Amino acid sequence: MQTLYRRLLNVLPRIGVQVLDLGSGTAVLSRRGKRKRVAVGRDADLVTRGGGRFAVTRVRPDTWVVARGRGDPPDTWTNVRLGDTGAHLLFDAKASDERSLQLAAAAYLCGHHVAGLLEKYEVNCVFDVGANAGQYGRRLRSLGYTGRIVSFEPTDEAFAKLEKAAENDPEWWVFPFALGREESSQSMHVGWATMNSLLPASDYGKDRYRRFAKDRTEEIEIRRLDSVLDKALAGLSDPRPYLKMDTQGYDLEVFAGAGDRIKEFVGLQSEVAVLRLYEGSPPMSEAVAVYEDNGFGITGMYPVTREDTTGRVVEFDCVMMRADAAPK
Repeated sequence: MQTLYRRLLNVLPRIGVQVLDLGSGTAVLSRRGKRKRVAVGRDADLVTRGGGRFAVTRVRPDTWVVARGRGDPPDTWTNVRLGDTGAHLLFDAKASDERSLQLAAAAYLCGHHVAGLLEKYEVNCVFDVGANAGQYGRRLRSLGYTGRIVSFEPTDEAFAKLEKAAENDPEWWVFPFALGREESSQSMHVGWATMNSLLPASDYGKDRYRRFAKDRTEEIEIRRLDSVLDKALAGLSDPRPYLKMDTQGYDLEVFAGAGDRIKEFVGLQSEVAVLRLYEGSPPMSEAVAVYEDNGFGITGMYPVTREDTTGRVVEFDCVMMRADAAPK
C-alpha cells in the first residue's frame, strides 16, 4: 500500500499537479498554471488495494487533500480560509479539539513569522539556547532557513539527541553547556522531558504537570553568551545573529550574559510566562520590559500552552526585532 501511495505522488507532478507530502499517508495536491486539469475532487476515483483507500477531498478550485486510510470519509477534513491571504488551514475535525487546534495553529504561524523575519533581516546565525533534542533547529530547516544554527544544550541525554540531529548538517553547530549570567557549574532539574530547568518547579507548576513530582538533578556547565560569541560567529563576514531562548524560566539570565554585545543581535525570541511554572522566573511584563529597554520591539506573541479549564494562556512565544537593524 505504501509503495502504491508513493508511486501516485511521484506521477502527479508529471501531469501538472504539485504535491506536498505531509507524512502519515496524507498529502496536499495543488494545480498551478495552464496545465492539464486532473479529474480529482468530487468526481474522483478512489484508488483501492488490499483493503486500503485513498480519500480525495477538494478544498478550493485548485487544491485537494489526499488521505490514505481505512474508511475515513473525506468530509471529516475541514478547510478554513485564513482571511484574504490565499492561505487555507486544513485539519481533521474528527481528531482535533479546539484547544489543540489553536495551539497547533499558533505554533505554525509563529514558525512562519520567524522564518519570514530571518529572511527580511538577513539573519545568518541563529543562537538556539535551550535546544533540547534539536526540535527548533529542525523546524528552521524545514521552513527554509539555510544559515548557521548554534545550539546549546547542557543535559547529557538531550545533548546526545541534539548531536545526532545535527550530525549531517555542517552549518548546525552544537555545544554541551548552558548559557547564563555568570560562568559556573550548577545542578539542573532533569527528567522533566522538554521542561528541564535550573529553577525548581513552582506550586502552580506542580499542580499542572505530574512530571515535576519526579525530581532529580544533573551537574551542568554554564557560560556567558558574550564569551562564546566570537567562536560562534567565526567565518561570517557580516554577522547578523538572532537569539532564540527557551530555557524554562531562565531566559533573562541568558540575556544578561550577553552584556553589551546584545546590541549585535538583530532580533530575539523568548518564552515569557503569564502563569509561572518555575520558582524565581520573571513575569512576562518584567521580561518584555528588559528586552524593550535594550532596543527590541514586539513583532508577534503566540500562545505556547493554555489552561484547559479557564482558557488562560500560561506562556507565550514572544518574537522581537531591533527596528534599526532592518535592511534599508
